[in-house]
Amino acid sequence: MDVNDLADHANNKENACIKVPKHVAIIMDGNGRWAQVRGKRRTFGHKAGVEAVRASVKYARESGIQSLTLFAFSSENWKRPQEEVGVLMDLFSFVLKSEVKRLHKNDIRFKVIGDLSPFSASLQKKIKQAEELTQNNQALTVNIAANYGGRWDIVNAAKRLVEEVQEAKVKPSDIDESLFDSFVSTADLPDLDLLIRTGGDHRISNFLLWQCAYAEFYFTDTLWPDFNEDAFRAAVEDFSSRQRRFGLTGEQIMTSESELQAC
Repeated sequence: MDVNDLADHANNKENACIKVPKHVAIIMDGNGRWAQVRGKRRTFGHKAGVEAVRASVKYARESGIQSLTLFAFSSENWKRPQEEVGVLMDLFSFVLKSEVKRLHKNDIRFKVIGDLSPFSASLQKKIKQAEELTQNNQALTVNIAANYGGRWDIVNAAKRLVEEVQEAKVKPSDIDESLFDSFVSTADLPDLDLLIRTGGDHRISNFLLWQCAYAEFYFTDTLWPDFNEDAFRAAVEDFSSRQRRFGLTGEQIMTSESELQAC
């Protein structure tokens, strides 16, 4: 067994001791402030944040997380200075060109969620090509939320559901939470387990509102460009230490877990 095999064995042993969330979402906040404290323009922080994305994807894949959703650009971000918006669009295009082949090589599926209609035709084409190239990959799904808003997601799902009713494909009496869930942008993904926000703010900023119903929240003061694999691991370990009750009592959960262990 060589050094790399020993490292993999140690990582697998460590992960086996914690409950790894199936679906993690991250609000990547603090790029601008990270740059400003260094006397740089805010756009410098966005470029530095790409390394944090790489580190997070690497950790997610190695730890066994099934889906990683990253909040890259909200529907409200169009209100930011035009220069910053332009840099974000250019950066998105660059990442699509430079990173997708690497994701594909590592068996990672790439998906973009959000209203893509305001994006340029060339950017939309790159997104489609990236999704088609990686659509059959299974090691991890990386979702980029771009021009995304949680309220938009709910309204869009409602519109699609109304169309189904009008076409007599669905009866109003058939509509329940499970059916509605099949129309939101994350319908083909596991339920959201853990929502992480970097940068020190304690809010979810219109992100995955429907999906957050039973998610665990983890807030950290770490600015996004400094969010590395160790920081991600700390968030997952914190998640693992929590008892998720989903409306049950702690005693019921402990009894259920004891029965599973006995089996």
